[in-house]
Amino acid sequence: MQVFVARQPIFDRKRRLYAYELLFRGGTTNAFPPIDGTKATSQLLANSFLNFGLSRLTGDRRAFVNFTADLLKNRMPTLFPNSELTVEVLETVEPEREIIEALQELVDHGYELALDDFVYRKDLRPLMDLARIIKIDIRATPLESVRGVTLRAGQPAMRLLAEKVETYEEFRSALAAGFDLFQGYFFSKPEILTGRDIAPSQLNLLQIIGEANRPECDFGGLEKLINRDLSISYKLLRYINSAFFRRGKEVSSIRHALVMLGEREIRQFISLVAASGLATGKPSELMRTSMIRAKFCELLGRHIQSPVQGSELFLLGLFSLIDAMLDHSMEKVMDNLPLPDGIKQALVSGSGELAPFLHMVTAYESGDWDCCQRITQTIGLADDPIPGCYLEAMGWVDSFSTL
Repeated sequence: MQVFVARQPIFDRKRRLYAYELLFRGGTTNAFPPIDGTKATSQLLANSFLNFGLSRLTGDRRAFVNFTADLLKNRMPTLFPNSELTVEVLETVEPEREIIEALQELVDHGYELALDDFVYRKDLRPLMDLARIIKIDIRATPLESVRGVTLRAGQPAMRLLAEKVETYEEFRSALAAGFDLFQGYFFSKPEILTGRDIAPSQLNLLQIIGEANRPECDFGGLEKLINRDLSISYKLLRYINSAFFRRGKEVSSIRHALVMLGEREIRQFISLVAASGLATGKPSELMRTSMIRAKFCELLGRHIQSPVQGSELFLLGLFSLIDAMLDHSMEKVMDNLPLPDGIKQALVSGSGELAPFLHMVTAYESGDWDCCQRITQTIGLADDPIPGCYLEAMGWVDSFSTL
Protein backbone atom coordinates (compact mmCIF):
# COMPACT_ATOMS: atom_id res chain seq x y z
CA MET A 1 0.00 0.00 0.00
CA GLN A 2 1.35 3.41 -0.98
CA VAL A 3 1.49 5.57 2.15
CA PHE A 4 1.72 9.35 2.28
CA VAL A 5 3.28 10.54 5.54
CA ALA A 6 3.86 14.10 6.66
CA ARG A 7 4.86 15.52 10.01
CA GLN A 8 4.09 18.67 11.96
CA PRO A 9 6.49 19.97 14.62
CA ILE A 10 5.55 20.48 18.25
CA PHE A 11 7.57 22.96 20.33
CA ASP A 12 8.06 23.68 24.03
CA ARG A 13 7.84 27.10 25.69
CA LYS A 14 11.40 27.98 24.60
CA ARG A 15 10.55 27.11 20.95
CA ARG A 16 12.68 23.97 21.13
CA LEU A 17 11.50 20.97 19.15
CA TYR A 18 9.64 18.53 21.39
CA ALA A 19 7.98 16.06 19.00
CA TYR A 20 6.29 15.58 15.65
CA GLU A 21 2.70 14.69 14.96
CA LEU A 22 2.51 12.25 12.06
CA LEU A 23 -0.16 12.70 9.42
CA PHE A 24 -0.76 9.88 6.99
CA ARG A 25 -3.03 8.75 4.20
CA GLY A 26 -3.22 6.01 1.58
CA GLY A 27 -2.64 8.38 -1.34
CA THR A 28 -3.71 11.72 -2.74
CA THR A 29 -6.75 10.42 -4.58
CA ASN A 30 -8.56 8.67 -1.72
CA ALA A 31 -8.33 9.02 2.03
CA PHE A 32 -8.25 5.26 2.43
CA PRO A 33 -8.94 2.13 0.38
CA PRO A 34 -12.60 0.91 0.40
CA ILE A 35 -12.41 -0.56 3.91
CA ASP A 36 -13.30 0.87 7.29
CA GLY A 37 -11.08 3.55 8.79
CA THR A 38 -9.74 1.46 11.66
CA LYS A 39 -8.67 -1.40 9.42
CA ALA A 40 -7.10 1.00 6.96
CA THR A 41 -5.19 2.78 9.73
CA SER A 42 -3.96 -0.57 11.05
CA GLN A 43 -2.63 -1.51 7.63
CA LEU A 44 -0.99 1.86 7.17
CA LEU A 45 0.74 1.58 10.52
CA ALA A 46 1.86 -1.99 9.92
CA ASN A 47 2.97 -1.53 6.31
CA SER A 48 4.83 1.73 6.77
CA PHE A 49 5.86 2.70 10.29
CA LEU A 50 6.69 -0.83 11.43
CA ASN A 51 8.70 -1.53 8.27
CA PHE A 52 11.06 1.42 8.44
CA GLY A 53 10.57 2.57 12.04
CA LEU A 54 9.25 5.75 13.58
CA SER A 55 12.77 7.08 14.08
CA ARG A 56 13.21 7.55 10.33
CA LEU A 57 10.34 10.03 10.44
CA THR A 58 11.02 11.70 13.75
CA GLY A 59 14.73 11.25 14.48
CA ASP A 60 15.21 11.24 18.23
CA ARG A 61 11.90 12.99 18.93
CA ARG A 62 8.59 11.52 20.01
CA ALA A 63 5.86 10.72 17.49
CA PHE A 64 2.26 11.78 18.14
CA VAL A 65 -0.09 9.36 16.34
CA ASN A 66 -3.91 9.36 16.32
CA PHE A 67 -5.71 6.19 17.38
CA THR A 68 -9.39 5.35 16.99
CA ALA A 69 -11.43 3.60 19.68
CA ASP A 70 -11.08 0.20 17.99
CA LEU A 71 -7.33 0.56 17.67
CA LEU A 72 -7.09 1.41 21.37
CA LYS A 73 -9.24 -1.56 22.34
CA ASN A 74 -7.01 -3.81 20.22
CA ARG A 75 -3.89 -2.41 21.96
CA MET A 76 -2.38 -1.29 18.64
CA PRO A 77 -0.10 1.33 20.33
CA THR A 78 1.81 -1.44 22.11
CA LEU A 79 3.42 -2.35 18.77
CA PHE A 80 5.58 0.76 19.21
CA PRO A 81 8.15 1.54 21.95
CA ASN A 82 6.70 3.75 24.67
CA SER A 83 9.84 5.90 24.48
CA GLU A 84 9.00 6.91 20.88
CA LEU A 85 5.22 7.17 20.84
CA THR A 86 2.64 9.53 22.29
CA VAL A 87 -0.83 8.04 21.89
CA GLU A 88 -3.33 10.63 20.67
CA VAL A 89 -6.88 9.75 21.69
CA LEU A 90 -9.21 11.13 19.05
CA GLU A 91 -12.01 13.45 20.11
CA THR A 92 -14.51 10.88 18.80
CA VAL A 93 -13.43 8.32 21.44
CA GLU A 94 -16.02 8.05 24.22
CA PRO A 95 -15.04 7.21 27.83
CA GLU A 96 -16.70 3.78 27.94
CA ARG A 97 -15.42 1.10 30.31
CA GLU A 98 -13.44 -0.86 27.71
CA ILE A 99 -11.67 2.31 26.54
CA ILE A 100 -10.76 3.32 30.09
CA GLU A 101 -9.32 -0.13 30.73
CA ALA A 102 -7.27 -0.02 27.51
CA LEU A 103 -5.91 3.45 28.28
CA GLN A 104 -5.10 2.49 31.87
CA GLU A 105 -3.14 -0.48 30.56
CA LEU A 106 -1.19 1.78 28.22
CA VAL A 107 -0.38 4.17 31.06
CA ASP A 108 0.70 1.26 33.26
CA HIS A 109 3.11 0.23 30.49
CA GLY A 110 4.65 3.71 30.35
CA TYR A 111 2.85 5.23 27.36
CA GLU A 112 2.15 8.96 27.22
CA LEU A 113 -1.47 9.83 26.37
CA ALA A 114 -2.73 13.00 24.70
CA LEU A 115 -6.37 14.00 24.23
CA ASP A 116 -6.84 15.43 20.74
CA ASP A 117 -9.06 18.46 19.95
CA PHE A 118 -10.24 18.50 23.55
CA VAL A 119 -13.42 20.30 24.60
CA TYR A 120 -14.28 19.87 28.27
CA ARG A 121 -17.23 17.70 29.29
CA LYS A 122 -17.80 16.34 32.78
CA ASP A 123 -18.00 12.75 31.55
CA LEU A 124 -14.49 13.07 30.07
CA ARG A 125 -12.88 13.30 33.50
CA PRO A 126 -11.76 9.63 33.42
CA LEU A 127 -9.78 10.40 30.25
CA MET A 128 -8.33 13.55 31.79
CA ASP A 129 -7.19 11.54 34.81
CA LEU A 130 -5.06 9.37 32.52
CA ALA A 131 -3.79 11.89 29.99
CA ARG A 132 -0.47 13.72 30.31
CA ILE A 133 -1.23 16.16 27.48
CA ILE A 134 -4.45 17.90 26.47
CA LYS A 135 -4.51 19.39 22.96
CA ILE A 136 -6.70 22.44 22.45
CA ASP A 137 -7.49 24.14 19.15
CA ILE A 138 -6.88 27.79 20.04
CA ARG A 139 -8.93 28.93 17.06
CA ALA A 140 -11.98 27.08 18.36
CA THR A 141 -11.50 27.56 22.13
CA PRO A 142 -11.25 31.03 23.74
CA LEU A 143 -7.94 31.37 25.55
CA GLU A 144 -9.65 32.76 28.64
CA SER A 145 -11.38 29.40 29.15
CA VAL A 146 -8.14 27.42 29.14
CA ARG A 147 -7.45 27.99 32.83
CA GLY A 148 -10.69 26.19 33.58
CA VAL A 149 -9.40 23.10 31.80
CA THR A 150 -6.20 23.26 33.85
CA LEU A 151 -8.12 23.47 37.11
CA ARG A 152 -10.24 20.47 36.16
CA ALA A 153 -7.25 18.33 35.17
CA GLY A 154 -6.76 15.10 37.03
CA GLN A 155 -2.94 15.13 36.94
CA PRO A 156 -0.72 17.84 38.41
CA ALA A 157 1.86 17.09 35.69
CA MET A 158 -0.68 17.43 32.87
CA ARG A 159 0.40 19.82 30.10
CA LEU A 160 -1.64 21.86 27.66
CA LEU A 161 -0.77 21.82 23.97
CA ALA A 162 -1.99 24.65 21.75
CA GLU A 163 -2.92 23.50 18.24
CA LYS A 164 -3.11 25.63 15.07
CA VAL A 165 -0.69 28.28 16.27
CA GLU A 166 0.00 30.10 13.01
CA THR A 167 1.50 33.45 14.05
CA TYR A 168 3.95 34.71 16.67
CA GLU A 169 1.14 36.78 18.18
CA GLU A 170 -0.88 33.59 18.72
CA PHE A 171 2.19 31.90 20.18
CA ARG A 172 2.70 34.72 22.68
CA SER A 173 -0.98 34.72 23.63
CA ALA A 174 -0.98 30.94 24.15
CA LEU A 175 2.23 31.21 26.15
CA ALA A 176 0.65 33.82 28.43
CA ALA A 177 -2.47 31.65 28.79
CA GLY A 178 -0.42 28.84 30.33
CA PHE A 179 0.17 26.46 27.44
CA ASP A 180 3.29 24.30 27.65
CA LEU A 181 3.50 22.92 24.10
CA PHE A 182 2.71 24.49 20.73
CA GLN A 183 1.84 23.03 17.33
CA GLY A 184 1.57 24.99 14.12
CA TYR A 185 3.64 26.95 11.64
CA PHE A 186 4.13 30.14 13.65
CA PHE A 187 7.90 29.49 13.58
CA SER A 188 7.91 29.86 9.79
CA LYS A 189 6.49 33.40 9.80
CA PRO A 190 8.61 36.56 10.03
CA GLU A 191 8.50 38.87 13.03
CA ILE A 192 8.72 42.05 10.99
CA LEU A 193 9.99 45.05 12.96
CA THR A 194 9.40 48.44 11.38
CA GLY A 195 12.54 50.32 10.42
CA ARG A 196 14.91 47.44 11.05
CA ASP A 197 17.59 46.81 8.41
CA ILE A 198 19.19 43.51 7.47
CA ALA A 199 22.36 43.15 9.58
CA PRO A 200 25.74 43.49 7.81
CA SER A 201 26.68 39.91 8.76
CA GLN A 202 23.46 38.69 7.15
CA LEU A 203 24.12 40.76 4.03
CA ASN A 204 27.54 39.12 3.77
CA LEU A 205 25.96 35.67 3.85
CA LEU A 206 23.45 36.73 1.20
CA GLN A 207 26.37 37.87 -0.96
CA ILE A 208 28.07 34.48 -0.55
CA ILE A 209 24.86 32.75 -1.65
CA GLY A 210 24.52 35.06 -4.61
CA GLU A 211 28.14 34.55 -5.67
CA ALA A 212 27.83 30.77 -5.45
CA ASN A 213 24.77 30.78 -7.70
CA ARG A 214 26.00 33.16 -10.39
CA PRO A 215 25.98 31.41 -13.80
CA GLU A 216 29.50 32.68 -14.55
CA CYS A 217 30.94 31.40 -11.25
CA ASP A 218 33.14 28.50 -12.38
CA PHE A 219 34.53 25.54 -10.49
CA GLY A 220 37.71 27.40 -9.61
CA GLY A 221 35.70 30.32 -8.28
CA LEU A 222 33.74 28.00 -6.03
CA GLU A 223 36.96 26.51 -4.68
CA LYS A 224 38.29 29.96 -3.81
CA LEU A 225 35.00 30.87 -2.13
CA ILE A 226 35.23 27.78 0.06
CA ASN A 227 38.93 28.04 0.83
CA ARG A 228 38.62 31.56 2.22
CA ASP A 229 35.88 30.55 4.67
CA LEU A 230 37.06 28.17 7.41
CA SER A 231 33.54 27.30 8.54
CA ILE A 232 32.39 26.31 5.04
CA SER A 233 35.58 24.29 4.47
CA TYR A 234 35.18 22.40 7.73
CA LYS A 235 31.50 21.65 7.18
CA LEU A 236 32.12 20.55 3.60
CA LEU A 237 34.63 17.92 4.72
CA ARG A 238 32.31 16.77 7.50
CA TYR A 239 29.48 16.47 4.99
CA ILE A 240 31.41 14.58 2.30
CA ASN A 241 32.62 12.09 4.93
CA SER A 242 29.20 11.62 6.55
CA ALA A 243 27.29 8.33 6.56
CA PHE A 244 24.97 9.68 3.84
CA PHE A 245 27.68 9.11 1.22
CA ARG A 246 28.99 5.81 2.64
CA ARG A 247 32.47 6.26 1.12
CA GLY A 248 35.21 3.80 2.03
CA LYS A 249 38.08 6.28 1.98
CA GLU A 250 38.03 9.58 3.83
CA VAL A 251 38.06 12.74 1.73
CA SER A 252 40.62 15.13 3.21
CA SER A 253 40.98 18.00 0.71
CA ILE A 254 38.64 20.66 -0.62
CA ARG A 255 39.65 19.89 -4.21
CA HIS A 256 38.82 16.19 -3.72
CA ALA A 257 35.48 17.10 -2.13
CA LEU A 258 34.64 19.37 -5.07
CA VAL A 259 35.42 16.62 -7.55
CA MET A 260 33.32 14.09 -5.64
CA LEU A 261 30.29 16.35 -5.35
CA GLY A 262 30.43 18.31 -8.60
CA GLU A 263 29.54 21.93 -9.30
CA ARG A 264 25.77 21.62 -8.80
CA GLU A 265 25.97 20.04 -5.36
CA ILE A 266 28.74 22.37 -4.24
CA ARG A 267 26.56 25.37 -5.14
CA GLN A 268 23.77 23.82 -3.09
CA PHE A 269 26.10 23.11 -0.18
CA ILE A 270 27.39 26.69 -0.01
CA SER A 271 23.81 27.97 -0.15
CA LEU A 272 22.83 25.64 2.68
CA VAL A 273 25.70 26.56 4.97
CA ALA A 274 25.19 30.27 4.39
CA ALA A 275 21.43 29.97 4.90
CA SER A 276 21.99 28.16 8.19
CA GLY A 277 23.92 31.20 9.34
CA LEU A 278 20.95 33.38 8.47
CA ALA A 279 18.74 31.24 10.73
CA THR A 280 20.89 31.76 13.83
CA GLY A 281 18.73 32.46 16.87
CA LYS A 282 15.65 30.90 15.28
CA PRO A 283 14.05 27.52 16.09
CA SER A 284 16.21 24.77 14.56
CA GLU A 285 13.12 23.43 12.82
CA LEU A 286 13.07 26.51 10.59
CA MET A 287 16.31 25.56 8.85
CA ARG A 288 15.42 21.87 8.87
CA THR A 289 12.12 22.60 7.14
CA SER A 290 13.87 24.81 4.57
CA MET A 291 16.31 22.03 3.77
CA ILE A 292 13.59 19.40 3.43
CA ARG A 293 11.65 21.72 1.14
CA ALA A 294 14.77 22.30 -0.99
CA LYS A 295 15.50 18.63 -1.54
CA PHE A 296 11.83 17.67 -1.82
CA CYS A 297 11.26 20.26 -4.57
CA GLU A 298 14.36 19.11 -6.43
CA LEU A 299 13.40 15.43 -6.24
CA LEU A 300 9.82 16.09 -7.37
CA GLY A 301 11.19 17.90 -10.41
CA ARG A 302 12.92 14.72 -11.54
CA HIS A 303 9.58 12.96 -11.99
CA ILE A 304 7.92 15.32 -14.44
CA GLN A 305 8.45 16.31 -18.05
CA SER A 306 9.35 19.97 -17.60
CA PRO A 307 12.07 22.43 -18.61
CA VAL A 308 12.37 23.48 -14.95
CA GLN A 309 15.90 23.04 -13.60
CA GLY A 310 16.45 21.00 -10.46
CA SER A 311 18.90 23.60 -9.16
CA GLU A 312 16.20 26.28 -9.33
CA LEU A 313 13.71 24.04 -7.52
CA PHE A 314 16.30 23.43 -4.81
CA LEU A 315 16.85 27.15 -4.27
CA LEU A 316 13.10 27.75 -4.36
CA GLY A 317 12.56 25.42 -1.42
CA LEU A 318 15.63 26.56 0.47
CA PHE A 319 14.66 30.24 0.39
CA SER A 320 10.93 29.76 0.88
CA LEU A 321 11.35 30.63 4.58
CA ILE A 322 14.12 33.20 4.32
CA ASP A 323 11.69 35.97 5.31
CA ALA A 324 11.23 34.22 8.66
CA MET A 325 14.99 33.76 9.06
CA LEU A 326 15.63 37.48 8.58
CA ASP A 327 12.35 38.84 9.98
CA HIS A 328 11.80 40.91 6.85
CA SER A 329 9.27 40.81 4.06
CA MET A 330 10.05 38.46 1.19
CA GLU A 331 10.08 41.43 -1.20
CA LYS A 332 12.88 43.17 0.72
CA VAL A 333 14.95 40.01 1.05
CA MET A 334 14.67 39.30 -2.67
CA ASP A 335 15.95 42.80 -3.41
CA ASN A 336 19.21 41.82 -1.71
CA LEU A 337 19.51 38.32 -3.16
CA PRO A 338 20.52 37.83 -6.83
CA LEU A 339 18.32 34.85 -7.70
CA PRO A 340 16.70 33.99 -11.06
CA ASP A 341 13.49 35.90 -11.75
CA GLY A 342 11.40 32.70 -11.76
CA ILE A 343 12.40 31.93 -8.17
CA LYS A 344 11.71 35.49 -7.03
CA GLN A 345 8.31 35.48 -8.72
CA ALA A 346 7.29 32.25 -7.01
CA LEU A 347 8.51 33.41 -3.58
CA VAL A 348 7.15 36.95 -3.69
CA SER A 349 3.83 36.55 -5.49
CA GLY A 350 3.28 32.78 -5.56
CA SER A 351 3.04 32.81 -9.35
CA GLY A 352 4.98 31.50 -12.33
CA GLU A 353 5.99 28.04 -13.46
CA LEU A 354 7.90 27.26 -10.24
CA ALA A 355 5.10 28.21 -7.85
CA PRO A 356 3.13 24.91 -8.06
CA PHE A 357 6.14 23.02 -6.68
CA LEU A 358 6.26 25.25 -3.61
CA HIS A 359 2.49 24.96 -3.18
CA MET A 360 2.85 21.18 -3.41
CA VAL A 361 5.49 21.05 -0.70
CA THR A 362 3.59 23.27 1.73
CA ALA A 363 0.37 21.31 1.15
CA TYR A 364 2.21 18.06 1.83
CA GLU A 365 3.71 19.45 5.05
CA SER A 366 0.26 20.30 6.40
CA GLY A 367 -1.32 17.02 5.28
CA ASP A 368 -3.66 18.78 2.86
CA TRP A 369 -3.91 15.77 0.58
CA ASP A 370 -6.78 17.17 -1.50
CA CYS A 371 -4.64 20.16 -2.41
CA CYS A 372 -1.73 17.83 -3.21
CA GLN A 373 -3.96 15.93 -5.61
CA ARG A 374 -4.96 19.08 -7.47
CA ILE A 375 -1.36 20.22 -7.81
CA THR A 376 -0.06 16.84 -9.00
CA GLN A 377 -2.60 16.99 -11.80
CA THR A 378 -1.52 20.53 -12.67
CA ILE A 379 2.19 19.71 -13.00
CA GLY A 380 1.76 16.20 -14.37
CA LEU A 381 3.18 14.37 -11.36
CA ALA A 382 2.16 10.80 -10.50
CA ASP A 383 1.39 9.81 -6.90
CA ASP A 384 3.87 6.95 -6.72
CA PRO A 385 7.20 8.80 -6.25
CA ILE A 386 5.96 11.46 -3.81
CA PRO A 387 6.30 9.59 -0.47
CA GLY A 388 9.72 8.29 -1.46
CA CYS A 389 10.87 11.79 -2.36
CA TYR A 390 9.75 13.11 1.02
CA LEU A 391 11.51 10.34 2.95
CA GLU A 392 14.66 10.77 0.87
CA ALA A 393 14.62 14.51 1.56
CA MET A 394 14.38 13.89 5.31
CA GLY A 395 17.21 11.35 5.14
CA TRP A 396 19.35 13.80 3.24
CA VAL A 397 18.74 16.50 5.86
CA ASP A 398 19.75 14.05 8.59
CA SER A 399 23.21 13.90 6.99
CA PHE A 400 23.66 17.55 8.04
CA SER A 401 22.63 17.01 11.66
CA THR A 402 26.20 16.77 12.93
CA LEU A 403 27.68 19.59 10.84
